[in-house]
Amino acid sequence: MSALQSRTLEPAADNRAELVIRMVGVQKWYGDFQVLRDIDLEVQRSERIVICGPSGSGKSTLLRCINRLEEHQQGQIVVNRAELTADMRRIDAVRRDVGMVFQHFNLFPHLTILENCTLAPVWSRKYTPKEAKEVAMSYLERVRIPEQANKYPSQLSGGQQQRVAIARALCMGPKVMLFDEPTSALDPEMVKEVLDTMVSLADDGMTMLSVTHEMNFARQVANRVIFMDQGTIVEQAEPKEFFGNPKHERTKLFLSQLLH
Repeated sequence: MSALQSRTLEPAADNRAELVIRMVGVQKWYGDFQVLRDIDLEVQRSERIVICGPSGSGKSTLLRCINRLEEHQQGQIVVNRAELTADMRRIDAVRRDVGMVFQHFNLFPHLTILENCTLAPVWSRKYTPKEAKEVAMSYLERVRIPEQANKYPSQLSGGQQQRVAIARALCMGPKVMLFDEPTSALDPEMVKEVLDTMVSLADDGMTMLSVTHEMNFARQVANRVIFMDQGTIVEQAEPKEFFGNPKHERTKLFLSQLLH
């Protein structure tokens, strides 16, 4: 497919002024396997969305398409009024505004915690080293591990490493945060400290999309819960409606297996 030229969309109408993500007819294949099928999704500023579904349903791929870690083949993705196309300048601009936290932390093992947090702001945001350090320490304070700044990732627990990953993403000043199963690689006793950090971000109005099976987190934090299966958005609703009165049989089956 020939690459379209990237473009910045005109300001939206008043009733859509707070729209930060729009996906229209998005489709994605891995070879012959279609992993996303005709995805339509709109996300408003400060909205907190939890995406759940069985393994292989396309949840993580959807997130990775939003900041172009994966390329969609058809449809339109617009982030902060900028359409994602093959233009690397546009992709880089979107990535600066969209933070992502992965399942396995993805910290640089040869860098200290502070260095992990200052690297991107210096190179991408053009902060001075002093500015980057001040920002990094403020966010390490925010996630309650400033005393770990001069240690290396291997010296921290899994929960601490994931909180560093969150702080590192926040150091870039993102407008949107994506969380891809941030607690699934953690021991149970470490899950709460990461979820507490995410709850704090939500309380501050951060726009968040989280792929997770932590349904108590979804009930507490989400404005909307989305259920995906076989590459499609099967059902979406506010948490009370989603958990209390699911409409689709696939949603009912998934919740019955997850909650019992």
